[in-house]
Parts: sequence; C-alpha cells; structure tokens
Amino acid sequence: MKQATLQFKTRIHNVNIMNNNIEIEKNIFYTMVFIFIGLAFFYVFILGNMVFSIVARRALEKEMVALSSEISKLEVSYLTVSNSIDMNLSSTMGFKETKATFATRKPLGRSSTGETLGFNVSGGHLGNIKLNNNEI
Repeated sequence: MKQATLQFKTRIHNVNIMNNNIEIEKNIFYTMVFIFIGLAFFYVFILGNMVFSIVARRALEKEMVALSSEISKLEVSYLTVSNSIDMNLSSTMGFKETKATFATRKPLGRSSTGETLGFNVSGGHLGNIKLNNNEI
C-alpha cells in the first residue's frame, strides 16, 4: 500500500509539472503566432510600397518621354527661327550695328604724368620684399 500511495503521489506531482509545461507551451505558441502575424503585416506593407513605387516610376517614365519629345520639338523650332535671323531682319526690328570699343592698357613704366602704372622690379627687390624669379 505504501508503494501505491508513493506512486500516486509521484504521478500527481508529475501531472502538475506537465500542467506548468502546457501553460508555457501556450504562451510560447501565442507569442509565435503574434510574431508571425506581425511579420505578415510587415511583409504586406513592404510589398505594397514596392508596388506603389513601381507604378509611380512607370508614370514618371511616361512623363519623361512626353517632356523629352516636347524638348525636341522646341529645339527644332529654335533652330528654324535661329537660321532665319539675318542682318535684314534685325534692321527691320530696329537693331543697329555698333562699332566695338576695346579697353587697352599702357605699357608698364611711367605715364606722361609721371605716375607709376605697375611694379617695376629690378634685381628682384621690392622695398623690403625679395622676389625670387624662378620660384614655383
């Protein structure tokens, strides 16, 4: 009889341990299901962003083709108009030809008024500054 009660107690004790394992297993299962559902939502979100990006890129490519064709048309019209411009057209529009005036410098040295127009360095010295001729 003692042996039967001892077996009964150990089996009851083992049943309690198994009940605790079942609770832990349930918690682990629910955690894994929750993580799986979260990853599934994240996957759907990433996939949706990729689809919307592809659709937007295709729309921008169509717009790029349209703008490129418009630019080509404008270039052709610009070249047509620029080839038709000549001196007769510009004179009828009121433009006049001007004579170019260029600014010139007098050579280094002294001007007629005695002013120094530039540095006149002789021997490589300028006041207290020594200039080396072949220095890089």
